[in-house]
Amino acid sequence: MTLPIRNARIRLPQGQLFWKEVGTGPTIIFLHGAWSDSGEWAPLLDSLGDRFHCIAPDLLGFGESERLSHYSIALETECLADYLDTLRISQVYLVGHSIGAWVAANYALQYAHQVSGLVLIDPEGVEPSNHGYPWRRARGWVGSFPIWTILLWLLRPLAWLLGKRGQWRSHHRTYQQLKRSPAACRLLFQRRWSELQAELLTERIPWLKLPLLVVQSPTASAAQQDMAQRYATAPQAYLQPTPADLSDLADPICTMIFGEAGERPDESGPDESGPDESGDDRGMV
Repeated sequence: MTLPIRNARIRLPQGQLFWKEVGTGPTIIFLHGAWSDSGEWAPLLDSLGDRFHCIAPDLLGFGESERLSHYSIALETECLADYLDTLRISQVYLVGHSIGAWVAANYALQYAHQVSGLVLIDPEGVEPSNHGYPWRRARGWVGSFPIWTILLWLLRPLAWLLGKRGQWRSHHRTYQQLKRSPAACRLLFQRRWSELQAELLTERIPWLKLPLLVVQSPTASAAQQDMAQRYATAPQAYLQPTPADLSDLADPICTMIFGEAGERPDESGPDESGPDESGDDRGMV
């Protein structure tokens, strides 16, 4: 039976946060990607809500959460910490996609004693070894000096004249996709590169000493695959392809939570005990 999903809001020092919530039991926090909001987790909330306490917030600046003038991974992490503290949730599993995975990993590094396990789907937040950080190119579309956007509109008449409408429209779709999420643009493209680079977790991956499932999309770019593989070097990490449907991640998540992580390609996996179940001692704010 599918349980009803509850919507709620809370005022935190960083801003107002919106979230979806369903179920009871061990708590799983779902953190969405750069071009989405908490709605992307609806299939998993339906699949797992009868076994777990599932929470899917909109990150600050996304969905129905408050818009701000400046964003950072540190700010989103601090907001998540205050949120969990306010709701008196002391132990969680974190599932993150894209920049949500970056926030989740950063949180796990800062509050390792509160995180029982991680699932990172196409994670951001590390610099690929051979490809350079992929968001650098997108700065030309929506950064502080959007040279590609300027050229796109200047060259539109020429593209029409030369019969290149299809190529122009393809580039225009890229621009529209990026502009769809102003918060993601500000966080990834409109900050100083030094500020963004300071938040990368590349050198801190060895400190992610907890059960970690890294899920890699089959359509990911070479740089995205490289980032997933960098996370998979963590001491207790496992790498697997993305299922065809997001709801198919329910079984791998349950497997990790119940301590049946399986085997690495070259060795037996760790025998993890099940999580401590925190009580449902929280308030709806």
